Amino acid sequence: MTRVVLAFLLAFGPTLTLADTAYVTDILRLGLHEAEDTSDQPFRTLLSGAELEVLQRVPNFSLVQTADGQQGWVKSAYLVATKPAQLRVSEVEDALEIMRDELTLAQLAQAAAESQTAQLGRDIRAREESSDAVLDTLERLKRDTKSYEARLEAYRNSVPLSWVAVALALAVVGGFLAGMWCLDVLIRKRYGGFRVY
Repeated sequence: MTRVVLAFLLAFGPTLTLADTAYVTDILRLGLHEAEDTSDQPFRTLLSGAELEVLQRVPNFSLVQTADGQQGWVKSAYLVATKPAQLRVSEVEDALEIMRDELTLAQLAQAAAESQTAQLGRDIRAREESSDAVLDTLERLKRDTKSYEARLEAYRNSVPLSWVAVALALAVVGGFLAGMWCLDVLIRKRYGGFRVY
């Protein structure tokens, strides 16, 4: 019984493998055939790097399915398990181009951030200078206020010169009017209540 199972596995083992992924090898045009031994004319040409799903393997040939669902037979010698170098280089170049674009965007973002940082630094310096100017003005006003307070304290009990001039003018005018009234009273007394002038 075990000999029968072993003989069966040896005979049909290669055809019972599970589906795996393979690629058409570098720089090759591979014909996709309907005949298992690829003795007929290919109905489609596969280019290097084309991804295929291996459905069945028999000695020297494989039944494959393309990405768009077509099935056919190809020579197994032209299938490899890893992506061909040309396809890998193309993928690396595409990834490199994306990284270059990302680098350019990152450099632009960095330049914008540095410009914004420089502008913020200038704004901060301008505000600090403005703040310093305000503090200087405030200090000067405080000194002026103290000076005025000291002068006010010195003249607190003195009378302003303008007030003295007004009081002197009132005294002169009042004295003149009082003298005139006194003179009028004396003249009337002397002449019996009559004004003689």
